[in-house]
Amino acid sequence: MTAISGSAAAVTGAASGIGRALALELAARGCDLALADRDEAGLIELAAEIGRNGARKVSVHRVDVGEPDQIRDFATAAIAAHPQLNILINNAGVALLGTFAEVEQAQMEWLININFWGVVHGTRAFLPHLSNQRAAHIVNVSSIFGIIAPPGQTAYCASKFAVRGFSESLRHELAMANSPVQLSVVHPGGVSTNIARNAPSGRGTDNARRAETIDRFDAMAKKSPAAAAARIIEGIEKNQPRILIGSDARFMDLLQRFRPVHYWAMLAKRLEKMAAQVGK
Repeated sequence: MTAISGSAAAVTGAASGIGRALALELAARGCDLALADRDEAGLIELAAEIGRNGARKVSVHRVDVGEPDQIRDFATAAIAAHPQLNILINNAGVALLGTFAEVEQAQMEWLININFWGVVHGTRAFLPHLSNQRAAHIVNVSSIFGIIAPPGQTAYCASKFAVRGFSESLRHELAMANSPVQLSVVHPGGVSTNIARNAPSGRGTDNARRAETIDRFDAMAKKSPAAAAARIIEGIEKNQPRILIGSDARFMDLLQRFRPVHYWAMLAKRLEKMAAQVGK
């Protein structure tokens, strides 16, 4: 079991959404923090809020997880600031709206460089230090779209399925080596963040369809970032290998298990009904 109080955690994508909620909840539970994001102003504001609420040690690091050198520098600086660091949460991620035909190759590579390679480089940079701790934990944030694959999400699904496969294989390797490092992979369902609203579109994506997609996502994202963060921390404390967030994620996970090839036909009908209700 990984105790939160007295630990120190590195969190990427910490300036907003689930990452920000994780930082606040971890600090409230007695955890020091190394916070990373491209949004330095957001990090400074977050660190100030944490400071007003308690005496946790917080360091702020401007990092683009799409840049391997920046991740390595982050790991070096975070460990220097927090020698007891024993939790890594690879949370940073982006979305991209549009079908495969609409998304250009460069856009797809940009997304995968952040969502997948950011996780890999972050894990590689911190793992030697984590392996020398008495108990340590890596959390890699995938998505329910790392379990199911809806149309219009080829790039995002590719990255999140890759995070899932990488994480599960690495977890087995760590267990075989009797490593003190535990690993959890997180599959959030609909969480109320700005990831869809901030997502770029494929070059050929219609603006009206983009707006409709975002509105549907916002309407169906029922889980708050704070609730998602609490569930992730529960998973860390219990060393849960897979952390599903939300009843929608649990439903889609079960449906995929029972209908591994044909799940989308059933899900599409369900989503059509939900969309109709949203439009009323």
